[in-house]
Amino acid sequence: MIYPDRVAAGRALGGSLIHLRAADPLVLGLPRGGVPVAAAVRSMIGGDLDVLLVRKLGVPWQPELAMGAIGEGGVRIYNNDVLEHTGVHPEQLAAVEARELAELQRRQQILRAEFPPIPLKDRTAVIVDDGMATGATVVVACEIARLHEPRRIIVAVPVSSIEALHRIERLVDEIVCPFVPRVLGGVGGAYDDFHQLADAEVIALLHA
Repeated sequence: MIYPDRVAAGRALGGSLIHLRAADPLVLGLPRGGVPVAAAVRSMIGGDLDVLLVRKLGVPWQPELAMGAIGEGGVRIYNNDVLEHTGVHPEQLAAVEARELAELQRRQQILRAEFPPIPLKDRTAVIVDDGMATGATVVVACEIARLHEPRRIIVAVPVSSIEALHRIERLVDEIVCPFVPRVLGGVGGAYDDFHQLADAEVIALLHA
């Protein structure tokens, strides 16, 4: 299965989430790529749209492979399997983390100044990204969401590796993923258009 773009993927995903309409869901996109998917989901199931700010810690010579992730509120996790397999040195990990923390803080200044977080307490939180390879970023997003005591946490992605689904399932109440290939070389391979979004595109989607 190949999605034309993230909006098409979000509509396909939204079709699998219609059962949440009555729950008044809070749809949380992971910037940047998860936001157009989340906006399309929200257009189909209603509720509110917001973001959860997280950053993947990519292996220095293979940035798409997550060796961990960080998020709002100082939450961080490390993917020990990836760290061990790749042999990333502690100094390399620290350098990547410092760079991604700076970017996380920059996005907080841009997005949170204009879009204060919508309270998650007692809401049905639907965490949406454009896909999961290792699941590290979504794990951090789940940890952040849980701190705010939502009623339920649901992860919804258009495509995922089998390994990431297994990693996430113990953390959430429900996972929805229409496409789980036997081998996922990278999330971008499931899309014709997988361009890197600009901040302006994310802001426009949140305004809409």
